[in-house]
This record gives sequence, C-alpha cells and structure tokens, in this order.
Amino acid sequence: MSLTLPDTGIRVPYAELLSFTTRVFHDRGVPPARAEAAATALLYGDLHGLGSHGLANLRRLYLPLFDTGRCDPGAEPEVVRDTGPAAVVDAGTALGLWAATEAVELAAGKARDHGVGLVSVRGGTHFGCAGHHAAVAAARGMIGVVASNCGGQRIARPPGGALAMLGTNPLSVAAPARPGRPFVLDMSTTVVPTGRVRAAARAGEAIPAGWLADDQGRPVTDPAAFDRGEAHLRWLGGAPETGAHKGFGLALAVELLAAALSGAALGPAPAALDGDGGPHGTDDDIGYLVLVVAPETLRPGGGFAGTVRTMFGTLLDCPPAADADPVRYPGWLEAERAARHRVEGVPLARDVHEDLVALGLPR
Repeated sequence: MSLTLPDTGIRVPYAELLSFTTRVFHDRGVPPARAEAAATALLYGDLHGLGSHGLANLRRLYLPLFDTGRCDPGAEPEVVRDTGPAAVVDAGTALGLWAATEAVELAAGKARDHGVGLVSVRGGTHFGCAGHHAAVAAARGMIGVVASNCGGQRIARPPGGALAMLGTNPLSVAAPARPGRPFVLDMSTTVVPTGRVRAAARAGEAIPAGWLADDQGRPVTDPAAFDRGEAHLRWLGGAPETGAHKGFGLALAVELLAAALSGAALGPAPAALDGDGGPHGTDDDIGYLVLVVAPETLRPGGGFAGTVRTMFGTLLDCPPAADADPVRYPGWLEAERAARHRVEGVPLARDVHEDLVALGLPR
C-alpha cells in the first residue's frame, strides 16, 4: 500500500532543482561532475514520486555527513582487487549518491567484456534510491542488480528477537522493458523504509496498520512512535505467521552479498548485542553489491530484447479485476510521474521546500 501525502501546490522546475542541488554539493567540496551525478541521484526520488528518498534527506542526512567528517567529498574510490569480470572497491567514504553510480558504470564495462560484471564495494555512504543506480544499467540495455546494507546501523529486529540487528537493506533489479518504461524493482526488505515512516510523521498522516508494531506485536499507526522508540519496523511478510521470515531472509541475503562479501561493516556484529531494542549504531562503512548482466553477450541477435517486450507487454494486456486500476509492472508508474514532473515541475512537501530555501533556493 502506498502513502499519498497532501499536494502542497509547491512545484519547482527540475532543471532549477538540479542546478541548485549540484551547487550545494559542490560548495561542500564535491568536484563539479560528481556533484551533478550526486544531485541527479538524489533528485531521482522526487522526480519519480519517491520523495522519502529525495531532497527531504539533503539537509537531514547528506549535509551532516560532510559536516561531521563521515563523508569525504574528494575521496577517490580505490579498486583493491580486479579479476576481470569482478572487482572489489574501497569507496573511502565517498558520497554514495555518486560512488554507487560509478560502481554500476564499472560493472557495466565488465559486463560488455565478459557478459557479467560484479563490483563489491566497502567503505560506502548512503546512496539514495537503489533503483536509480540499477536503472543506469537498464538504460544501457543491460540488467542491473544493486543491493546495500546499512553499515553498522541496526533498525529492525529478527522475527521473535528483542534487539535490532539489521538495516532496511534495500534491493533493486532493473532491466529494459517497454519503450521509456524500464522495469525497476526498488524495495526495502522491511515493509517500508524509515524514510516513508518519517515522511508520514512530518505530514501528520497516520500510516497503514502493518508498517510498525509495538513490543507486543500489535500494529501501530502513529508514525511518530518509531522515533519515540515505541514501535519498530516489520519485515516484508508482516508477522511471523504471515511470512516475516521472507523479508528477514532477504535482508540477510543482502547483508551477505553487500557487506560480508565486500568486507564492509555488518549489522549483525557483536556490537548489536549491546542494543536496547531500538535502532542503534551508525550507517558508516556501508557495503554495496553491484551486478550487471549484458544480455546480448548471452543471447546475441536481439533475443532478450524481443522476449522482454513480449513479457512486459503481456502483463500490460492483463485485464484488471473489477474496480481495479490497469495492470502495471514495477517502474511504470514511476516513469509516468517522472515524465509529468519534468513538464509540470517537481512537487515538494512544504517542510522540504523550506529546508531548500534555508540553503539558498529562491522562493
């Protein structure tokens, strides 16, 4: 279920937001081309209607990383091992919004040469929407898989556990589909990410039952209860009896592939046992998994492209159930929103707009 926040009527041209955000990152010491790439990644959220992972985090999350020295604006990620189709990269606390896209570009180059490219990253910082980075591969006619743990930050408890052990551990898969409408699956392994909960709290909106639960497992619909320490995130699948082990298992798979493989910080490390039941730790030394597959290498002659056109076209032709919206696949509605927002302006929540004005955006 999606949360529809009130339309404040505040819309800002995309080009203006991109220029402004690029300047903000550049003023913090990020080189110009990297600053623009980072701004593009951050704005992906607002442009595609995923505002909880967009500019709402500029002042609250990204700028404090620079101000506290937890992100190095001039860091040069280092390839510490390269086997040809696979590489390990130490990001050196570079801005994840930019560094994750660079990792996808590196993996895509390897995929062109070898059919597949795998890049394992440690020393990362928060990278925004996983779907933005995976979609970089899709735009090149490839399949992209991007996953990230949350470094040493623990937000969610194991099913039946009393302590937070894992982050929301996002996972994205993107691929070409129909023209202008790539397939982009972008999901946390919890029912929702923390950003969605906090966006609802800022808007004064109740959340659906099933996002949060209290210590007795009862649903909580007040989003502010999360930051008060009165509720915790639930895994995909909800309660243990409805399949919470599936979301929990996916989160562990991301932890294995993104952090254990790269050597990044782990959520389920011994320090997790010092928690008090609520979120704790910091999202430092994040690990990323980046996998890119070049379909033409494995199916030359356009066979893959024809197959996915048929596959996704057939889904679109599925008749909807009574009173339901037309059938769409992940990424379709987001692409529609992005196209509309490029024309009409990017909608911003009032508090986000005020944050940007405080940073120098003209009213």
